[in-house]
Amino acid sequence: MNNFFAELKRRNVYKVAIAYIVGGWALSQGIAQVFPVFDVPDWVIRLIVVLIVLGLPIALALAWAFELTPEGLKRAEDVNLATQPRSKSHGWIYVVVIGAAISVSLFFLGRYTVGNSASAARTKLPAKSIAVLPFDNLCEDKSATYFADGIQDQILTKLASIADLKVISRTSTRT
Repeated sequence: MNNFFAELKRRNVYKVAIAYIVGGWALSQGIAQVFPVFDVPDWVIRLIVVLIVLGLPIALALAWAFELTPEGLKRAEDVNLATQPRSKSHGWIYVVVIGAAISVSLFFLGRYTVGNSASAARTKLPAKSIAVLPFDNLCEDKSATYFADGIQDQILTKLASIADLKVISRTSTRT
């Protein structure tokens, strides 16, 4: 088992996995922030995220099968490790750190720019809006509560048919 993990490390599968996950997460965060601005449908965003997730095993299989050498991309079996100079390059760490910084900045950008305008739009009501408060059942028979609820529903339905009138939902008026 230790030999397997050593082979994973030698073939750079760990590095590819970390870089792919960070890059995929950064890409999905960027897509989730940018695409709604251009009115791209949600199913397109979901499709891209699914493709990113499905690409991870493919990237790991390619990292296992191929080795990046100074001469180019070669099959891992064809690479002679004795003649290969192994430099201790830590450039992939910079890629991971930059990807994480971009992801965090996109997260906060979306959190504090889009969120504030959306919450402001939610609290601002149109000029013509109405709420129908629930009716209380004042009779002795508690089984007639459905009647009070039905009256509120009928009033809400009739008011909702008026084009210029914003009707507050029944669940929003419950206390």
